[in-house]
Amino acid sequence: MTCLVLLAAILGVLGRALRGRLVGLLGLVLLSQAGWAQATGPFQLMRPRATHTSFKFDTQRNLIIVAARLNGHGPYHFLLDTGVSTSLLTNSALGDSLHLTRGEELRVVGAGGEDTPLRAYRTSQVRVELPGLVAPGMSWLLLSEDALNLSGFAGTRIDGILGAELFQSMVVAIWPMRGLLECYAPATYRAPRRGWATLPLHLYKDKAYVEAGVEQLPLAEAEGTALAPLPLRLVLDTGAGHALSLETNADRRLRLPPGHVRADLGRGLGGIVRGSIGRVGAIRLGRYRLPRVLTSFPDSGQVHQRLRAHDAPRQGNLGFELLKRFNCIIDYPHQRLLLRPNAQNRQPFEHDMSGLSIVAAGPGYRYYQVQSVEAGSPAEAAGIVPDEELLAINLLPTGMLALTEITRLLRAKDGQRLLLVLRRPDGELHSVSLQLRRRL
Repeated sequence: MTCLVLLAAILGVLGRALRGRLVGLLGLVLLSQAGWAQATGPFQLMRPRATHTSFKFDTQRNLIIVAARLNGHGPYHFLLDTGVSTSLLTNSALGDSLHLTRGEELRVVGAGGEDTPLRAYRTSQVRVELPGLVAPGMSWLLLSEDALNLSGFAGTRIDGILGAELFQSMVVAIWPMRGLLECYAPATYRAPRRGWATLPLHLYKDKAYVEAGVEQLPLAEAEGTALAPLPLRLVLDTGAGHALSLETNADRRLRLPPGHVRADLGRGLGGIVRGSIGRVGAIRLGRYRLPRVLTSFPDSGQVHQRLRAHDAPRQGNLGFELLKRFNCIIDYPHQRLLLRPNAQNRQPFEHDMSGLSIVAAGPGYRYYQVQSVEAGSPAEAAGIVPDEELLAINLLPTGMLALTEITRLLRAKDGQRLLLVLRRPDGELHSVSLQLRRRL
């Protein structure tokens, strides 16, 4: 096995605090990569004279999921993630069914409390097709086992992660309300002017960073009601289901906000990522200001110390829970991010109000199991325990609901009561009245 370490900086999949969403895929960083650079990606438009193409995407639990064909087979389903430098096949069975060559073996470590590495293999000359796009001979990394279980956490089949290569190749416009992705040839692209804010993107090791101003909440009334925004550099991370993540030891001015709660933020390749959930007063992106943003604060030893030697200096990352409030044009070739608010821009940022962490399994991912219950939460007060099967919500069978819909119900309204029917591991059925409670 080579001594090269592939640092899979995956902040979390299925945060108990964020109810099963990806807490942040911060990317796959090859230690041998170059520094600040503007790379050219492998994708190209299929039609010789075409200037752009467009196709639909699915969104589950704040994850962008696209369908692609590999070596003429598929479609397979991939999380679209700017935070990942090298695309990754998490479904190891695809390596055998597609007869992919297993090349250099790499050790994989990641965020979390454990240091046991996984194995990954570099595989090359993979033909990847998206509607109107093709990468004739792309390199991927194939995990030896599906340690992330992205499918169970999203409630739909996911075979891997499509990373920065698409963004290196094309100007990518994301229309969250329409579920539409548009990809433009960089040489002929002309950016819209009216109604859009333009922010510079800083590219380092195939990841993009954006400057933002974060206003922290005062710890006491004596501080006043408004604090000057801190200028921070954040990873642009479409594969993160949260809105904002900040690392308090990355900047001495950053601190945990008042009213924060301890939580398991998620599971990365290195195990459970622990930290706190709270709010910042606001975040400023160009001329736009979003108030009371829900923010995760991972414990420093599990994330920042593992990454600081391999990433550009940064204090956190922006996830899709925030980005989906804008129509976004992510322009790596011209190193800029364009934002325009959409109808979701004024929606409040809400935390889960139940204390339940649910994972999906079975045919169609419609078997829902309680993975964990937060201490002191309404779910614990109602007597729900891990490993129970969730059968119905308000007399509606959960088999009729997607995991995204269940997640939405569990953070719907402060004080709302839900009637849940569950099956204990011994097969006994029971019902509980769960009163949701806003904890932040």
